[in-house]
Amino acid sequence: MFGKINKGIFFSSGPVISEGWTIVRDLALECEQLGYDSLWLGDHLLSESVKLEAWTSLSALSSITKRIRLGHLVLCNSFRPPALFAKMAATLDNISGGRYELGIGSGWNEAEHIAYGYPFPSVAARTRMLRESLEIMKMLWTQDKSTFEGKYYKVKDAICEPKPVQKPTPPITIAGGGERYTLKLVASHADRCNPNGTVEEYSKKLKVLKKYCDEIGRNYEEIDKIFFSYVSSVYSDETESEEKLKETYDQSTHKNHMTFKQWLEKAKTIGIMGTPEECIDKIQRYVDIGVNYFVFSLSDPVNDKESLKFFANFQFS
Repeated sequence: MFGKINKGIFFSSGPVISEGWTIVRDLALECEQLGYDSLWLGDHLLSESVKLEAWTSLSALSSITKRIRLGHLVLCNSFRPPALFAKMAATLDNISGGRYELGIGSGWNEAEHIAYGYPFPSVAARTRMLRESLEIMKMLWTQDKSTFEGKYYKVKDAICEPKPVQKPTPPITIAGGGERYTLKLVASHADRCNPNGTVEEYSKKLKVLKKYCDEIGRNYEEIDKIFFSYVSSVYSDETESEEKLKETYDQSTHKNHMTFKQWLEKAKTIGIMGTPEECIDKIQRYVDIGVNYFVFSLSDPVNDKESLKFFANFQFS
């Protein structure tokens, strides 16, 4: 009934990243040993707590891990020029022995852009910028010399050596479920999609994605469907769990634009939380609509070993 279900772990800005490099390193090695298929870091800069930068952290993790795949969920296209993106990704793919996953999005956090001096144009413009970035990166990864002149970016006789280990390119995940722009971009350029939302919302996004794939002659089935569980937690005592979730919220960038009540409501809506049976039931509902890749963001993976092991090893009955 079920095909291969990939399981990834996301290190959030909460109890993991705020404790610094040693905790990140040790937890990454533990997740690899537990059997997670992939490990992902975010790419946010604005945080009141300690927050390691995503590229350098993942580069360091690539040199101490052996099997687990490594990605960003997701990089903000605004933060780096596409030619630099391509060079960094190719280098990381070489360092990791072909384990890099490029996750990228057009960017959504306006306050973060303002704080660090990045422009924040309209959604449509940011999506067009992302499209140009992806075209440039793919050219640099596959051509000896690349020349591109778009509305937002240009390169002339650019060279990217060494090329990525993975051919023709590292897998590309495009985040977001915008039906007018983003999903059309996913159909053209992504190996994995990450629209997220409730089961009903996600199902609707997939129908739109399939329509775009059909229009351009792309095989819809070859695109992996990722569900990023906003908050993942196995528990029996909901009160105790809520106290732990408050600590996670207090250390996250989300408190800059939503209250704890709003955050918790969202977490319960699109997170995978509850008893083991409830978590399995929710996972299965997403599998039933075509999701084949789950990335879990635990409230406290350092101390909550029960949840960490559960999401690495869950099985359907």
